[in-house]
This record gives sequence, C-alpha cells and structure tokens, in this order.
Amino acid sequence: MCYNYYIYYHCKWRCITTPTITSAVLLAIGLCGMLGSITWILRRGNKNRLTHLFLFCQSSIVLWLISELLILFSYTKQQYWISYTIGNIGISCFGPLWLWLSQEYTYNGQKKMKLLWILPLITISSICVVCTNPIHHLYYSDFVDHRFTYGPLFYVYQIIYYICIIAGITIICLKHTRNSVQITKQSILLILSAAIPLGINTLSLTGIFTSKATLTPLFFGLSSLLIIIALGRYGLLNINNIAIRDTINNINSGVIIFDNSGIITYKNKYADTLPFLKGTTSIESFLSAVSEVSGSPAPADFTSLELKCDKEYYSLKQTYCDNQNGNKVASVVTISNVTEYHELAAAEKKLSLEQERTRIAQEMHDSAGHTFTMISSLARLLKFEADKETPDTSKMVENIQEIDGLSRSGVTQLRCTINNLRDDEFMTSVTKAVQTVITAVRGVEIELCVQGEEDERYSFCIRDMYDNCRETVTNSLRYSEASKIDIILKFLNERIEMYIFDNGKGCETISEHNGLRGIRERTEKLGGTVKFSSIPGEGFNTVIKIPLEEVQI
Repeated sequence: MCYNYYIYYHCKWRCITTPTITSAVLLAIGLCGMLGSITWILRRGNKNRLTHLFLFCQSSIVLWLISELLILFSYTKQQYWISYTIGNIGISCFGPLWLWLSQEYTYNGQKKMKLLWILPLITISSICVVCTNPIHHLYYSDFVDHRFTYGPLFYVYQIIYYICIIAGITIICLKHTRNSVQITKQSILLILSAAIPLGINTLSLTGIFTSKATLTPLFFGLSSLLIIIALGRYGLLNINNIAIRDTINNINSGVIIFDNSGIITYKNKYADTLPFLKGTTSIESFLSAVSEVSGSPAPADFTSLELKCDKEYYSLKQTYCDNQNGNKVASVVTISNVTEYHELAAAEKKLSLEQERTRIAQEMHDSAGHTFTMISSLARLLKFEADKETPDTSKMVENIQEIDGLSRSGVTQLRCTINNLRDDEFMTSVTKAVQTVITAVRGVEIELCVQGEEDERYSFCIRDMYDNCRETVTNSLRYSEASKIDIILKFLNERIEMYIFDNGKGCETISEHNGLRGIRERTEKLGGTVKFSSIPGEGFNTVIKIPLEEVQI
C-alpha cells in the first residue's frame, strides 16, 4: 500500500514517454488557468480579506502544480527532493487556507472561529517537518532516487488537511441548515470545488486511481474556476467598479467615452437609443452627427452644447481624463435630455408674464384709477358750482387747483409705471430708483443730494425706498402746491436715511390715509421709522430711517 503513489522513469530526458508529455500538458494547462485567475483577481478584485485568502489558496495550488511538472522531468534524487518539497509546501498551505476561506465566506468576517489561530501553526509545522525530513525520516521514511515510502507524519498531516477541507464544507452546509434555507448555487460550487479534488486525491492515495502524475492539483486548478464563478460577483470582484458600471449603463443620460485616438470605447444604453447618434464610431462621426442636427459646426474641443432633435432638447457636455503625468488619455461626453427644463422655463416665463400683468393692473388701479376718480369727482363739483346763479369763484379755483395737482401726480405715477415696464435696471440701487421718480416729474423743481457711498448692503430696501419716494412726491404734487422738492439720501454705516422736503402750503394736522399709511407700513416692516411733519405755509417734511442691523438679523 505504501508504494502505490510514486513516479518512475524508465528512460532519461531524451526518452520522454507519451504519457509524460500528456501529463505535462494537462498540468501546464492547469497552471496557466491558475495564473490567469490570479492575475484577473489582482486586477479586478476587492482589497478585502476574502480576496486575499482566495489568492493564497490559488498560490498554494500553483506551487503544487509546479512541483508536479518538476517531478515529471526529474531523474536525480536531489531533483526529486526539491520537486516534492515545493509540492508539500503548497499542500500544507491549501488545507488550512481553505478552512479559513470557508469561514470568511460563511460569516463574512462577522464571526471568528475559535482556535482559528491554529491554522497558520499547522502550515508552519508541516513545512518544518518536510524540510527536516532527511534528519528524522518521519514524513518520508524512505526516499531513494525516484522511489519513496510515506512515513507516519505524512498520514497525520494528510488527515489534518482532510479535516480542514471537510470542516470548510461542513461550515458552509451548517450555515444554510441553521438558517433553514436552501443551499445557494454559490455554496454548491464552493463545496464541489473542494470535494472533487479531495475525492480524486483519496482515490490516488488508496491506489484505486493511478496516474503517471498526481492529478489532484490539476483538479484543484480546474475547480478554482468554480470558486471564481461562485464568488466572482459576490465577494472577489471590485463591487465599486461593478456598481459604477451598472449605474452608468442604466442612468437616463448618455455616456460616451473616446480614447486618445478618437475612437468610441464605451457607449451606455441610453446613448445607443439616441436617434442622431446611430452609427457613430469615432469623434469625427459624432461631431458630424451633432453638427447636422444643430445646424452649425460643432468644435472638437467643445465643453457644452445644446441641440434640438425633433421635439426633444439635449445638453452635451465634454470632460477630459488625464493620467498621472497630466496627459489626456480619454474624453467623456455626457448627453442629457433637458426638454423638461425648457418646458418648465416656458411655463415660468408665462407665469412671470401673468404676474407682471397682474402687478401692472393693480398698480394702475391703485394709482391712476384713484387719481382719475378724484379728478372726475372734482370736475362734477366744479360743474355743479358753475351751474349756480351765483357761483362761488373761490371754491371753483380751489377745485381747479386740486384737479391740476391730481393730474400732475397722476402723470408722474403713470410715467413711473411705464419706466418700470420698459426697464427694471433702475432697481439695482436706491439712488437710481429715486432718480427714476425725479425724472418722471414735470413742472416742479426737484434736487437730489446723496451723502455717503451706496453698496450692496442697502439693496434689500430698493423697492420700498422707491415706493416711499414716489408716494411722497405724488402727495406733494397733489396737495401741497409745491414748486420745489428737496430729496436727501444718506448712506450710513448703521442705516439708510431719506429726507423729502417741499415748499408747499403745508397743513395744520396730518391725517395718515392710504398713501402715508403705506409709507409707514413699508418702513416699519424693515424695522425702520418714519416721521411726517408740516407747518402751514412752510411745506411738508418726510423723514425715513431704516437700520441695516435689523435686516441682517
């Protein structure tokens, strides 16, 4: 029984037999497959413990395969000894690593097996026993040229390796049994990847299956493909790359990647559905298609474009990818359907027009409508007085003067409204807003004095200061019979102040009706104060002060 597992050459190198060549080819195929899988995982794998354990398992099988290849072409005792030592190092690593890999896959690093630290000791002790075999002869009791006899420690460690592999399979099965779920396809593939080579190795050691070379590592190499299939998308592949690729491929925007030579290397699903990009394979055909749709030449170095195809609007943006040296290696074009934004912009524009119409109508109603109503009432009173047998001329003159004041204030308000319609540029500063009111006035001299420098801190009250100034000037034209109005603007660090004085007839008592009440409400809303004062024969004064601190809070 002890001599069933050996390799014996009848001839030297020049007389290599056909079975030897066949075994060498099979082992070489397995070795290439293993090295290919290791390279693939190194390039695309995650940097986690599961991937590292898998790579170590693969590497141990690679050592085993290399030793079997060396055994086939060895013919001296030293060559055989080196070949078997390399193989035993791989064997001593695989069993414990497989158990560790099974534990990591089953519990995903959340639970650690007790005595897991023993596994590295098993590997280290096995390697030490193999390397010191010429001293104690307990692993190979007899090793002469190409013949050898297994010693007791060989069987001891074989049992340990079998226990590790069977324990790994058991861990996977018990996980699903405890969770009362069916064993997944991934788990079945993992179990088969270890069970098949384990069975072949058992048959070889018992003499039931004999071969020129030990084919166990070859079966382990082939079964590693099962592990890749089992864990490929569930633990070994870089999930970030997979997630990014799948996300980009399924987003509702087109993504096209051009390499440095202008050839399309990637196009996601959305980009394939765009009608104007059918048949594009390079940057030249892409730019030609875009130019045809947009109706104007598209530059190769564009950063942003927008075009309309049929009834859809598309936004194109181009970015560049550089390597570590700063050289451009690719360009990425993203294509987004912005039709909805155009529809929203059109709806917003329509809504803005409706709001502007409403505002103008309200303003015309509040200012011009009120003015013309008052003029109409005064005209009827004037006609009623004129129809008397003895009309009161002083009263008629008073009505005429009031009609004149209302007409001039109405014209001023109308001009302010028209200016606001034509251009809203005057609303960029308080000074410009006040100057707009002054420009609209006719027949009365108005002087403006600005003290201090205006900046963006005062922009919060432009509209309110404009409305307050307009209302104050309109009241002067309507009631005070003023010939001159002085306006002073003070831009202070802590507040803004506006003084409006006229040289009109003044009044004894001040009644705050709609106009003056509106001025006070607008000012106090901004945390400011307003003061109205008047003396008969000395005109009407308005002082408005608005603090900056109140708004900043």
